[in-house]
Amino acid sequence: MIKAALFDLDGVVLDTERQYTNFWGGQMRRYHPEIPGLEHKIKGMTLDQVFDAYFYGQPERREAITHALDDFERTMTFSYIPGFEAFVAQLKNLDIRTAVVTSSNLPKMKSVYKKLPELPRHFDRILTSEDFARSKPHPDCYLRAAATFGAEPSACVGFEDSVNGLKAVRAAGMYAVALTTTNGRDVVQPLSDRVVDDFTQLNVNELLHAACCQP
Repeated sequence: MIKAALFDLDGVVLDTERQYTNFWGGQMRRYHPEIPGLEHKIKGMTLDQVFDAYFYGQPERREAITHALDDFERTMTFSYIPGFEAFVAQLKNLDIRTAVVTSSNLPKMKSVYKKLPELPRHFDRILTSEDFARSKPHPDCYLRAAATFGAEPSACVGFEDSVNGLKAVRAAGMYAVALTTTNGRDVVQPLSDRVVDDFTQLNVNELLHAACCQP
């Protein structure tokens, strides 16, 4: 029996991935032009992990990017992925616990809450980068979310859009649903049990049955 539904934030709950791809694409072309497409490789990583991996020992660049990101997030638009609100309401009606599992930090979430003050009401828990030591593709964040609800990983469904996120869900031993908001079907299909464009393509009861009955 499925007990919990665990959602990544950007590109899954919120239609923001293209905005972040544009932001990080600009930063990486400026600071790391020798690594094409780096903005895609960092998806699912926390800001600290990005800095440690690509800006180690570069405090001035880290500070400049942090300020640019803060300014960018204050002007971002935050809207829900089509069908999300109705989908999560159906889960709650069935007593399925819900959580956000995001690599975003608390300062970023404050920007989200200012524009979408109702967002926390959709979830029983919101886990941010401050809640786990290792981020995606490590499964720690999803295992932490499952433990929060006293649920076995096999009793959870994880919703992701990034390669690192889907790897984390799979590594945690959960049923993986991929959204094509960031990557094409050819990219996410091998890492997922189900692929959809958005939540309007999901039937809650059918999904829970499929996830519960997976081999």
